Amino acid sequence: MMLTQLFIMGTGFLDTAMAGRYDKVDLSGVALAGNILWPAFILLSGVSMALTPIVSQLHGAGETKASGPRIRQGLWLTILTTVLLVITLLNARIFFDFFAVKPEITAIAMRYLEAAVWGAPALMFYVALRNVCDGLGKTRPAMFIAGSVLPLNALLNYLLIFGEFGFPELGGVGCGWATAIVLWVELILMLFVIRRPFFRESGLFERFEWPQLDGMLSIARIGVPIGFSVFIGMLVYSLIGLYIGRIGVDDFAAHSIAGNLNWLTYVIPMGLGGAASIRVGFFTGADDLPMARRAAGIAYRFALVYALVVSVLLVIFRAQLVGVYTTEPEVISIAVNLMLFIAVYQLFDDTQAVAVGALRGYKDTIVPATLELIGYWLIALPIGHAIAIGWGPFAARGVYGYWAGLTIGLFIVAIANGVRLWQTSHNDARVRQFAAG
Repeated sequence: MMLTQLFIMGTGFLDTAMAGRYDKVDLSGVALAGNILWPAFILLSGVSMALTPIVSQLHGAGETKASGPRIRQGLWLTILTTVLLVITLLNARIFFDFFAVKPEITAIAMRYLEAAVWGAPALMFYVALRNVCDGLGKTRPAMFIAGSVLPLNALLNYLLIFGEFGFPELGGVGCGWATAIVLWVELILMLFVIRRPFFRESGLFERFEWPQLDGMLSIARIGVPIGFSVFIGMLVYSLIGLYIGRIGVDDFAAHSIAGNLNWLTYVIPMGLGGAASIRVGFFTGADDLPMARRAAGIAYRFALVYALVVSVLLVIFRAQLVGVYTTEPEVISIAVNLMLFIAVYQLFDDTQAVAVGALRGYKDTIVPATLELIGYWLIALPIGHAIAIGWGPFAARGVYGYWAGLTIGLFIVAIANGVRLWQTSHNDARVRQFAAG
């Protein structure tokens, strides 16, 4: 799962780095488009994320075939969420205009989204089926798929961004078309995976079912908080990006580089959190709660050690890392400073990712979502904005103010979710109540 997330983020790294090598405006446009695409995707695909703990607990209880009806209803929900995603992406200009983002950045972002939206159906159904595979404990297929399309994405980017070998020179917009093509390739490969015996054990193909309101609502009750908890964190980051887009191209380009590097380092704890969700769900379904608690604790401690190591490396090699993305001196000087925030940010971001993942395995999703709502929206965003523009006692710090607010808010979220994980994992009655839901 960690390698899968690394490969997925690798595609984002390629888009950002290759667009940055073309032009800093294209770099900013691609990053701005991501501020709409990925939060919207996370929110809407959160419904299918519920399939992982649902299937995992049934698999642990020896009732794998009972997963079939849940999966079928989850796929019906995916049709609905796909339509909503397409509508959101095609109307993203509303958000850009509201925040008065620089016109040259908005133009690139909209053309990118208009290309990438062709891959939206493939993305949503691929992720839904991948979540089922994860719940069955089969995480290698997604790893092989994500790894195999990475060089394809690089090749398509090269051809479409720079216009090589007779292809049109599209700049950053070429990343959008490359992304759409790669997403369909991933879905086609996943259709071969679901024909394998381990997937057929889920009972998905035993019969056809029309949408059933009760079945879809039972999935949504678990999935919506999962998607919402990730979405509210990403949305705050996206809103901050939109505010920074009003400051200037150099600031936004530096912010985009820092954010991309942050995501690259985050993929390991993100994957570990997903693995913790599967193992905790499996042992909970098997009613082996001490082992579920042990799996959560091991994952959390590993994330803490990883964060400490990565923080040191980010401080030491920050100039070299930023230099991969751009040669613009103004952008480099800002991004290098932002890397110091990321070094501190790691300690909180990585541990809370694993805590939330483990809680997801217990089906404990509403409280973590509430904690993130408070931490990001009532603490991180107001404080960051105040420091950025110089409200009250603060001197105006621009882009640095927003990153300071993020760091403070995430510190509070990480502590709160860590406490919640300890409480839930040591409360057998609560765990069984969630499992019965």
